Amino acid sequence: MATAVEVKEPRGAVPHPDITAHSDVNRDVLAILGRPGFGWWALFALAASGVALMFGSWGWQLYRGMGVAGITKPVGWGVYITTFVFWVGIAHSGTLVSAILFLFRAPWRQSIYRAAEAMTVFAVMTAGLFPLIHVGRAWLAYWLFPYPNSRFLWPNFRSPLVWDVFAVTTYFTVSATFFYLGTIPDLAAARERASGLRKKFYQITSLGWRGTDREWHHFGKAYIYLAALATPLVLSVHSVVSWDFAMAIVPGWHATIFAPYFVAGAIFSGMAMVITLTIPLRKVFGLEAYLTTKHYDAMAKLVMLTGLIVLYAYLTEFFMAWYSGEEIERTAFWERLFGSYWWAAWVMLVCNGIVPLTLWFKRVRHSIPALFVISIFINIGMWFERYVIIVVSQHKEYVPFAWGVYRPSIVEMSILLGSFAWFGFWFLLFTRLLPPVAIAELKEVLPAPMRRRTHDG
Repeated sequence: MATAVEVKEPRGAVPHPDITAHSDVNRDVLAILGRPGFGWWALFALAASGVALMFGSWGWQLYRGMGVAGITKPVGWGVYITTFVFWVGIAHSGTLVSAILFLFRAPWRQSIYRAAEAMTVFAVMTAGLFPLIHVGRAWLAYWLFPYPNSRFLWPNFRSPLVWDVFAVTTYFTVSATFFYLGTIPDLAAARERASGLRKKFYQITSLGWRGTDREWHHFGKAYIYLAALATPLVLSVHSVVSWDFAMAIVPGWHATIFAPYFVAGAIFSGMAMVITLTIPLRKVFGLEAYLTTKHYDAMAKLVMLTGLIVLYAYLTEFFMAWYSGEEIERTAFWERLFGSYWWAAWVMLVCNGIVPLTLWFKRVRHSIPALFVISIFINIGMWFERYVIIVVSQHKEYVPFAWGVYRPSIVEMSILLGSFAWFGFWFLLFTRLLPPVAIAELKEVLPAPMRRRTHDG
């Protein structure tokens, strides 16, 4: 008599009811790497146009000088440094999802961590452009690196620019290595189904992976070591970026809360960007069975938690400015709410403080369109947060004679918009060349398929 023996699914696994066998994962995910449709080409053309606009504007700035930007005294840091801090913050969610949640064995990370890791690498690549754009003479940017030279030129290690160089290069190196290591088994799976130049590409990048026990053993060890190494970067890199401000005596900057405040804000904006990117990815490539409402519910809860920390930091800043009794500090925060840049501060407070409170409701967390809109609002608010911190604090410091109003130029805004196109350009290429969902790790948390065996009885 034939009997069915059901194998229990792993504890904590996120169910995927539309998947009946592990072979379905290879079929569905690798199908994304096929020929793209019209929508992909349209987005790619739009991204390429934005990249051309960015580099064209940057080239004009290199030719004409920094005068074409709106940067002036007393605001020496403007849109460029604002966008740099924004993109470094966006990059943090990839390390959080891939490393920290891996160490805690969160079962819902498998479906999203590949896209989050790719987002991290591309966000750091985008952020790394802005110190070069900001310094003006980009061809002399190598002066920021400490190396022996005959001119006895050494970087000033008290300069925030030097701190950023070390932070960004370290973060990019570890994140890119971690990202590439995790893709090796999936590249081998893609190799088996590819042909022509794609097969050559996957043969080289998969490093001869065959999936033996010995390879999986070494892979697991290397992956957990890199995860442990990458975890402190979530705290350290954006803490270093926050010290760019906290180590100065500018009103509104000199605060010990900046390091945890910036780290929470980075995770907050980064997770929102993961939601923004994966929702279209889910719809366009038909990944509803792999990116379920349970995944978005978990991400929304993390966004809600970090959003509450950010809101608490806002309230703490305003309270300490009032409680300190320092007139200049009070004036700086009064200017944030009711001064020349009041509109930016209120966009920040509404998008980062009020909009995320809707995530307390389960109906909102389980609504994919609502999450998409909320995530966009959050990222708009987080860019304006950095704008408020940088510009508003500088335009009125200690000496009234030196006060001034900063207005971004067309060149700066073109480069800002182009940075999003640059990021999108690389992310679109990623969806064409690499599996955007981790095949090997996803199978670990899928419900075990029904296995039947026949025996006499």
